Amino acid sequence: MSPRTARSLRHEYELYIEQEIENYKESIPRPALLAIGDEAAAKIASEPQFALTELLLLEEVDRIIAKRLRLPKYDTWRRRRLKLHEELRRPEHWGLSSSDALVRTISGEVGHVLLAGDAAHRSALYLAANGCDVTAVESEEEAVQRVMEAAIQAGLAERVHAVAGELSEFRPDVPLFAVICSHAMLSTLSSRERARVISVLQSATQDGGVHMVETIIAGSSALEELRATYAGWQISIEPASGDQQVFLARKDDRVSH
Repeated sequence: MSPRTARSLRHEYELYIEQEIENYKESIPRPALLAIGDEAAAKIASEPQFALTELLLLEEVDRIIAKRLRLPKYDTWRRRRLKLHEELRRPEHWGLSSSDALVRTISGEVGHVLLAGDAAHRSALYLAANGCDVTAVESEEEAVQRVMEAAIQAGLAERVHAVAGELSEFRPDVPLFAVICSHAMLSTLSSRERARVISVLQSATQDGGVHMVETIIAGSSALEELRATYAGWQISIEPASGDQQVFLARKDDRVSH
């Protein structure tokens, strides 16, 4: 295993431990938490070589909680994490199918992917598990928290970045390989806003990159609007569940903005 991967696993483990401890602190009443603080202070005071400091006290509180929760040591967690690695790469693990347009179109460590809309949560985790760096734009802070907690639990926090805000206000700061958005999210914008947002994302997308608009009702006039907006891109319409379709556009190397 490469050193980069090893460092990432160590960092993911630290995030996991930190999150578990913080969740426990938030789940118990304040008197119980203060009692743990007293226990930690007594433990430090019993060791004369240490002076009681706030940092030592906080570290001892975390050690007591980790012991109570029986959180695994790094080597144990690492073995479990590697065992689950292949399972996490399967689309079915995230409620996706191998026949889904997203799964068929994006595979491997292709670069940075931007997601926005209803499927951002599960798609972000699936793509991260398969080596993509992912930014998920969520309108609600609570949704951002859910995405990041799920990423930490799955050991994918290194590759997932959740941002609270509106797609209309988002400005990519890295080149994008793919943009995946629900039609429902785009439909909340005016036609002028849609054109502006898509233009910004098109400019940020590298040559050969793809844009996907999901959950479009078959026969919708939205398809014609998208075709016009993506003039010069390679366009296809992919089937989805029920009467829904996916609009797929790939940026031609000759396209310039």
